[in-house]
Amino acid sequence: MTDALYKILIAGDAWLTILNGLLVTVQISALSLLFGTMLGATVCFLRLSDNKIFSTSARIFISIVRGSPVLMLLMLLFYGVFAGSGLSPMLVAIITFSLHTAAHVAELIRAAFSAIDHGQVEAARTLGFSKIQAFKLVTMPQIIRIAKPVYQSTVVNLIQWTSVVGYVTITDLTRVINTTASRTMQPMLTITIGMLIYLSISYVVYGLFALSDRRGEHEHN
Repeated sequence: MTDALYKILIAGDAWLTILNGLLVTVQISALSLLFGTMLGATVCFLRLSDNKIFSTSARIFISIVRGSPVLMLLMLLFYGVFAGSGLSPMLVAIITFSLHTAAHVAELIRAAFSAIDHGQVEAARTLGFSKIQAFKLVTMPQIIRIAKPVYQSTVVNLIQWTSVVGYVTITDLTRVINTTASRTMQPMLTITIGMLIYLSISYVVYGLFALSDRRGEHEHN
C-alpha cells in the first residue's frame, strides 16, 4: 500500500501533476459559474419578458441546453461550432459550461421568482418605492433565499460536469487521475483518491454556503 501511494502521489512529482489538474478543474468551474450565473440571470429576465420573441427564444435555449448531455454539447462546440476558430480547448470548455450553467440558473431563478409573494412588491410600490428599489429590497433577497439551496447543488454539479473536459484534450483532474492509474497500474486506489479529491471540493462548497447562511442569520439577529 505504501509503495502504491508513493507511486501515485510522490514519484516523479506526481503530486504536482495532480495539483495542476486540480487547478484546471477549479479554474474552469469558477469561470463557468461566474459567466453562467450572469448569463442565466439575463436569460431568466428574457424568459419573463412580455416580448414574445425574447421569451420564446429564452425558453428554447433553456429547453435545448438543459435537455442535452453536457459532453455532447462540449464536443459539438469544440469539434463543430468552434473548429478551426483558433479558440483554446480551455476557452471552449468555459463557454460550454457557462451555457450549461446558464440554462439551469435561469430556470431556478424563474422558479424562485414565481414562488415570491408578489403582494409584498405591490405593498412596497404603494409605499413609494421605485421598481428598482422594490426589486433590490424586496424581490432580490427573497429570490436569493429561495434559490440558494438549489444553486448550491448546481455549483457542485458543475464541478462534476467538468470531469468530461479530457475529451477535448484538456488535462484536468479526471484526466490526470486516469493517466496516473494507467501509469501505476493501480486503478482502484488511484480512482479512489480522485473521488476523495472531488468529494473534498464538494464539501468545501457546502461549507462556504453553510458559512454564508450563518453570517446571514447573524446579521438578521
